[in-house]
Amino acid sequence: MGTQTEATPLLEDGILEDENSGLYTGDGSVDIKGNPVLKSETGNWRACPFILGNECCERLAYYGIATNLVTYLTTKLHEGNVSAARNVTTWAGTCYLTPLIGAVLADAYWGRYWTIATFSMIYFIGMCTLTLSASVPAFKPPECMDSVCPAATPAQYVILFLGLYLIALGTGGIKPCVSSFGADQFDDTDPKERVKKGSFFNWFYFSINIGALISSSLIVWIQENAGWGLGFGIPALFMGIAIASFFFGTPLYRFQKPGGSPLTRMCQVLVAALHKWSLSVPEDSTLLYETQDKSSAIEGSRKLLHTDELRCLDKAAVVSDVELKTGDYSNTWRLCTVTQVEELKILIRMFPIWATGIVFSAVYAQMSTMFVEQGSMMDTAIGSFKIPAASLSTFDTISVIVWVPVYDRVIVPIARRFTGKERGFSELQRMGIGLFLSMLCMSAAAIVEIKRLQLARDLDLVDETVAVPLSIFWQIPQYFILGAAEIFTFIGQLEFFYDQSPDAMRSLCSALSLMTTSLGNYLSSFILTLVTSITTQGGKPGWIPNNLNSGHLDYFFWLLAALSFCNLVIYVFCAKMYKSKRAS
Repeated sequence: MGTQTEATPLLEDGILEDENSGLYTGDGSVDIKGNPVLKSETGNWRACPFILGNECCERLAYYGIATNLVTYLTTKLHEGNVSAARNVTTWAGTCYLTPLIGAVLADAYWGRYWTIATFSMIYFIGMCTLTLSASVPAFKPPECMDSVCPAATPAQYVILFLGLYLIALGTGGIKPCVSSFGADQFDDTDPKERVKKGSFFNWFYFSINIGALISSSLIVWIQENAGWGLGFGIPALFMGIAIASFFFGTPLYRFQKPGGSPLTRMCQVLVAALHKWSLSVPEDSTLLYETQDKSSAIEGSRKLLHTDELRCLDKAAVVSDVELKTGDYSNTWRLCTVTQVEELKILIRMFPIWATGIVFSAVYAQMSTMFVEQGSMMDTAIGSFKIPAASLSTFDTISVIVWVPVYDRVIVPIARRFTGKERGFSELQRMGIGLFLSMLCMSAAAIVEIKRLQLARDLDLVDETVAVPLSIFWQIPQYFILGAAEIFTFIGQLEFFYDQSPDAMRSLCSALSLMTTSLGNYLSSFILTLVTSITTQGGKPGWIPNNLNSGHLDYFFWLLAALSFCNLVIYVFCAKMYKSKRAS
């Protein structure tokens, strides 16, 4: 696994002491009116309950929809297994793609607080629309009559997907900002608060899974037993509570000023570098252009030290003879600061690490699609009580809830003794462990499916669309392993993309980490489509037919396990090559 051996001082020692000896934060944070904030009265853990409460309720709302959506599409809209799985993963992928919109708005114009507030309202409207689509008889197709299941009309699909994609847009403004906004409550220039920030990411993910636990157990049961209108309405109510929780904490929050469009700054570096392509980069990096002030030219950002990689981009910071003669350094499309150039370098260095998260997210997408469909063809009864197949994701959530305190209170202190790192493992090491566990998860799912198919053959159920008498609880290991993998990979990603990102691009980098989930869902949809196309040639039922007893879902799981192994090998190589950012 890669280790981050380079020191990453946040400020020079003298400056650090000066900042921390004062009453105010040293990272440039302000209150909602733009005034410097007192460390003793704002931020830290005192502000976090409102942010964690917001995230818990928002995730309860999201997973109240996502966890069982595939069941709603197959049972109420009468879609086939592949079509329903494709619709769910495409929607879920969009939910993790729209954060790019919210991130740019937060970093460039509105700040994280107002971006969260605005998009939360859009989210709530989407939840209410979805609830109506499941409650009003005219907005959904009639129930099946014997074997005849009427298809949903185009108008009914429009209302359903309007609600779903308003939710996707709403979550796009919340997800890239909430974790970063929570981390902003801890002063980077204070060593004690910096350690607490590492714990915040663990408990942030813990709060996500408390919401997911309620959704995958209580909300799923309500949807399948008390009605889908109520099952979608309760998550909508919790979304309203999430908005209220967020606003209540306003007086305690620390705010970071938006630094202007990160996309514009990156384009400026590329344009300036191309314009000065014929110029030579000086060997002495101090001759490159940088402001003389202690702070950088980018609002809300500290200076970044020059690095030797990607020297072609340094041309953007080369001062030309014309600029020397005129003394005019104001054209940012012709001359950029070292800090601005280093911002782009950091994103490029992050890219290989970022890309390896896509396959992991494709594995994670199976929890709400293929794991549910596999479970629906198993024995879900405990006495006279039947467990909804989607409720098995509860064990993934329980796994996370168990692992977070164990990791934070037990594993980190032990690992710290051996590694000397504040957080026990480096972010890169933590993510790598999760990638390895994801491979084991897919292997466990494949083994369960092999056993299920063997029983179907032994009992002559291959041609029957009925559940096989194999307890659904055999799925518990795959869910539990996936939960452990989340603790390492997803939380590691949160830490990595926050800590390694430039100060004025943290929402954007958080959005990029979420984008791996989006692309993972799209990758899952693509693999499903490709596998179905190839394996159904010649009139064959394929690996994933509507009757899974006549298919080979185990082959699909083995395919994902093989992709996970290849992904892990690539990740180890990329992690060893990665160099941490260096701030001045």
